[in-house]
Amino acid sequence: MFHLLDIIGTMAFAMSGALTAMSKKLDPFGVFIIAFVTAVGGGTLRDVMIGRTPVGWMQDLTYVYVIILGFGLTILFRKRLDKLRTSLALFDTIGLGVFTLIGIQKGIDYQLHPTICIALGTMTACFGGVTRDILCTEIPVIFRREIYATICILGGIVFFILRKMNLEDDILYLITSLVIIAVRLMAVKYKWHLSPIEHKK
Repeated sequence: MFHLLDIIGTMAFAMSGALTAMSKKLDPFGVFIIAFVTAVGGGTLRDVMIGRTPVGWMQDLTYVYVIILGFGLTILFRKRLDKLRTSLALFDTIGLGVFTLIGIQKGIDYQLHPTICIALGTMTACFGGVTRDILCTEIPVIFRREIYATICILGGIVFFILRKMNLEDDILYLITSLVIIAVRLMAVKYKWHLSPIEHKK
């Protein structure tokens, strides 16, 4: 189940990246590159930082095939996908929860401090989108008002609180994912955001 959600999240992130690239009028190669870095950028950065090389998608080509499929579907159904943005946002939110957990678990596997594990989880979930926005010459969404990374951090804190209760791994993953997904959906619905810090001269 966890692996299936990981695949769904990868697909959603790839399609999200492709849609953003197409809105910037990039050529097919440019659209594919943006889709690719959106889907695996965070995990790649995480693996490099903890010294896990070759990085994950190089060892399991399933992710490459999923990204290619997501890219192809986005190109073929680009007109219809605009109407499905709500569904894509839901998949994106599922990806956010799953990728946060994957990053945290990788940190635990390397016996890192919980704070670093939470940072790795946040990086895994968010930095593909950061790379996408930078390549598309935009200020990354997570640095502007969106409480995206904040939700990952909250999910990480919940994870380690529940872990102290010695819950089974499956229940631990499920509850943490649901917290991240629920808070993200409420943030979108009720337009929660962080106020910008303004500097008046």
